[in-house]
Amino acid sequence: MGFPGTWMTESGSVVYRVVPKCACSTIGQILYYSDHGRYYDGDIHDATEGLHKWAQPESQPRIEETVRARGAVAFTCVRNPYSRILSSFFDKICGIQRNGRRYRGNLVPTVIQKYGIEVGGADGWQEFDQIKSFRRFLLFARDTIRWKRPMEPDIHWSAVSGHVSTFILNGGRYDRIFWTERFDEGMQAVLDAIETPHPVDLAQVPRFNESSGHGPQRLHPVEDYFDDLSMHLVYEIYNRDFELFRYDFENPANRMPVGEIDLEEVHAKLGE
Repeated sequence: MGFPGTWMTESGSVVYRVVPKCACSTIGQILYYSDHGRYYDGDIHDATEGLHKWAQPESQPRIEETVRARGAVAFTCVRNPYSRILSSFFDKICGIQRNGRRYRGNLVPTVIQKYGIEVGGADGWQEFDQIKSFRRFLLFARDTIRWKRPMEPDIHWSAVSGHVSTFILNGGRYDRIFWTERFDEGMQAVLDAIETPHPVDLAQVPRFNESSGHGPQRLHPVEDYFDDLSMHLVYEIYNRDFELFRYDFENPANRMPVGEIDLEEVHAKLGE
């Protein structure tokens, strides 16, 4: 299986396991800058040069050799399940993607038809009941993850622990895992642990949010989207994320972690 979703700088300074909706655009641009002294002109996910990516066959031997030999610092970044699934809804279900179309072709029409959600329009993002539609989307997300119907689960709302685990199961080991909610602190610790051709000043790094502006704005605080049933569904889907990455399941309003991540525990439980 190798190391899907893994990126590495061309200089071999650092290995990163991409987790969708966890600051991956910003992290990718930082890695690109650390090698080249400039940011990639466009969405870093589209870059076919300047970074080794597992999706590029020519990069796979380099990544595999480095990971198996522990030849570079390896890290990933995680996010609170409540804010991540909500972000996925507004970006991938309500939003228009950078190609000018809805995400994944028939996905949005399927969710509209089978689950009765509304998404707003492409022109002006007319008002709709965001809370009701999100809760119906959450049922759809649960169905895709638990039963793989009406379609396979999508990488943007499948559990963070699932993404993180593939790296471990195939022979990799993380040196650091940090939280999106404490991004500067975590990313700086990674940068301090590696040598890069070009120094990175995090205070000067733009936030590369590729989904920003492509869909309706969230109108309510995060906690308003989650009633008791919604919280139950979120825990059913993401219980390992809450436990391993120390997020507060009881309080959707608290996006911050409530404890430290134990790397040994993560490797033991996700390497089973």
